[in-house]
Amino acid sequence: MKLDFQYSTNFSEANSEELRHTCMHLLCTAGEGSFVFNEKCYHIVKNDLVVIPNPTKMKNLAAHDDLQVEWFAADYKFLQNLLPSNNYSIGGSISLNQDPVVPLTEEQATHILEDFRRLQGRMGDDNLQFYDELMGSLCLTLIYDIFEAHAQREATDSHTDRTAYIVKQLMALLSTGISCTERNVNYYAERLNVSPKYLSATIKRVTGHSVTSYIDRYTIPILKEYLEDERLSLTQIAYRMNFASLSYFSRYCTKHLGQSPSEYRQSLQPK
Repeated sequence: MKLDFQYSTNFSEANSEELRHTCMHLLCTAGEGSFVFNEKCYHIVKNDLVVIPNPTKMKNLAAHDDLQVEWFAADYKFLQNLLPSNNYSIGGSISLNQDPVVPLTEEQATHILEDFRRLQGRMGDDNLQFYDELMGSLCLTLIYDIFEAHAQREATDSHTDRTAYIVKQLMALLSTGISCTERNVNYYAERLNVSPKYLSATIKRVTGHSVTSYIDRYTIPILKEYLEDERLSLTQIAYRMNFASLSYFSRYCTKHLGQSPSEYRQSLQPK
């Protein structure tokens, strides 16, 4: 499947329907504008960065005459799979769902803009044998530049309510690697002393994503690590990861890796 990357300087197109499956990174380079996200209105000015998975959730886009922006959007699943699940990406995505606007310093904005333009410059090279890897490495540079700026904003964050506590406790549980064998929402609800319904509703409300999606995000790197270990047979991996059957294990791989376990291993071989 051909990966989808899009770049534009048109603010009015930033929430178009064709971007539904992407993550949007938008930098205001001049002027000011506004939009509504999760029923809140956000105002942006020069050097404000906006990061939103599924930008169709942005509503009521309004631009002053002097507004200038540049944005880059990439397939959300592609970006999600670039980093280990226990990376800053998960905690950062939770916070960005609460407030998607990150003020940047002049230097940080320059770095982000350079990242956008490097990506734009290579988007047309999809005939290259290692195009996915090339674009992945450029996307990683962008992601880490965003992390650096976002971490500074989060240093002053002081969420203390119960919902934030539940989210943090779930992430703490998942970071232990327990999803290698436990992938049922009921298990995590029991560990956190809440009902599955409450856990699901809380995680969805706070993060914008399901509990299952976070379980999978922590599980996939473990799965890849096992598949990359040629000493382990597929049967051994399925057993270690507590899959009920080899066929269910194969379906899980196909769903999350886009390939069966054997196909994924074959893809690792030198061409």
